[in-house]
Order: sequence, then C-alpha cells, then structure tokens
Amino acid sequence: MPKHLKIIIDWDGTLTTEETQVAALAEKSLDTLAKEIVGAPRERLAADYQATRARLLRVPHRYWWEVNGLVASYCNEGAFILNTTTLQVMLRESAAYTQAVTAAFLQAEYAPVVDCTNYLFHRHTAELPPRFRPAARDVLVALAQHPDRTPIILTNSLGDKVRRHLKTLALDELDDEIAVLGDTRQYDMDPDWTHRFPHPQLGEFQVWPVSEKYQIDLRRPVYYRALVQAAADGSQLAVVADTLSLPGALPLMMGIPFFLVRTPYTPAWCAQAVDAHPLGRVLDDLADLPAALDVLPASG
Repeated sequence: MPKHLKIIIDWDGTLTTEETQVAALAEKSLDTLAKEIVGAPRERLAADYQATRARLLRVPHRYWWEVNGLVASYCNEGAFILNTTTLQVMLRESAAYTQAVTAAFLQAEYAPVVDCTNYLFHRHTAELPPRFRPAARDVLVALAQHPDRTPIILTNSLGDKVRRHLKTLALDELDDEIAVLGDTRQYDMDPDWTHRFPHPQLGEFQVWPVSEKYQIDLRRPVYYRALVQAAADGSQLAVVADTLSLPGALPLMMGIPFFLVRTPYTPAWCAQAVDAHPLGRVLDDLADLPAALDVLPASG
C-alpha cells in the first residue's frame, strides 16, 4: 500500500505569478526606503536600484542573497529573489545607506541589511493583490480531493498572508482548508551547523557543487527541521517550487523528490541541475503536477 503523500508547494512564484508583481514590490520597497528608513531622495534610490540590478544580471554567479555570511540564493533564481538581492547589494555598497539601515534596525536578528530586506519583502508582498498561475486553483483542488495526497503551502512568511490570499481562490468544494507550513526560513543559513548530506558520487558535503559557477549551501537547519517534522507521521514528501537554492536543493539532498516549475525567470543552470538529479523533475507548467505525481520516484 503506498504511503500518504504530502505535496509541499511553495507559494510565491509557484502558485503565483511573481514576475507580474515584482515591479510593484520594488516600487513599494523604494518608497519605504526613501520615506522611512534611508531618507535619501526617491529618484536617487531608484537610479541606484536600476544600475545595481543591471550589474547583477550581467554576472549573476557573483551576486547572491547573503545571510550570516553564506549564500542563501543566487540573484537570478527568482523575480523576488533578484529584487531582494539588488536591494541588499545596493544598501551594502553605499556607506550612507548602510549607516541609515543600521540605525533603523539596531536589534537585527541576522544583520541590519538582511533584516531590512526581509522587512520590506514581508510587508509589501502582504499588500500586493494575489495573482495566481492559471492552473493554481485546479491543481490545489485535484490534490486536496485525492484520497492519498495532501497539499501543503510552503512559505517563509508567518502564514497569515497566504491564508488570506487563498480565500480569494474560493475553494468552497474542499472539506478542509489547505494547510500552510509557514515561517520555514529557507534562507536561514547557519555556518555552525555540522550536518552533512551523502552524495553517491561526491561523498558527504554541506555545499552542493552544482556547476563550475554555482554551488548551493545546504546549511539551512530551520528548513531541515520543518521537512523532518512534516514527515514525522510516516508520510512521503514531495516539494514543488519555482526556485532551486531556497526550497529545492535541501529536499533533494534529503532524498525528497523535487519538482521545479519552469517560469519566465528560471535560469538554465537550475533546470539542468534538477533534470540531472534522479529525484528531480522540471515541469513546464504547474498544471502538469498531478500527472507527474502519478509516476513519482520513491524517496529515500
């Protein structure tokens, strides 16, 4: 008898079209920086943002979302990730911006710039109206109505944003609400975490050498514990997302199948890494997920 399957589906960019929302997110973030945090002219911030973003995209392997001195995600892996990385680099490279951010985030959990960009992301994505991928509703309904499958929404937010936005899908035919796995902090990097992951060709490691230019750091204990807890009842897991470093690499190295939903911003190196892994698969459309789960490879 097959195990019950929990399908953990990333929210931003997987169920939603974040590529259509990122411009509004950037505008709101720059407004808040100008009026509440940095105090610099809005026009100057906007010019610095655009110049920084263009520079990042010219050599994306040299720029990343950095947390606790480690690479959480490369800048070109997602539309929202590019926005966050652009803001981090822009704020770090200006002494005046860094000083203002440090003064505004004196009790930073990670570092002032990281806490600032986290704040901007969570605050302003909560304000954006949801824009779902065309297949989002049908896929969630199909998974929820399957007797042996449970969809669970994955988010770095606390979950209130997701629950509120899910209501706009009018999932009235479902007996129960879709569960939300919130505050997973896939970006929470811990350089002191000693856990290592086995690889059949490369032995045990903490950093996955994906290609000559890209390597993915797996030291994400908060996310690791969230996945372990999700499987604690004996269920099999599968993870579905639009990016690799944040939500996808760790499950693959834990022996959990991972589906990468191809988007307009998906870098070739991410798709190639997922395709090359025996537990990885690239979906050209979110609508392909239910059928792909029918031939799901067994997890380790």
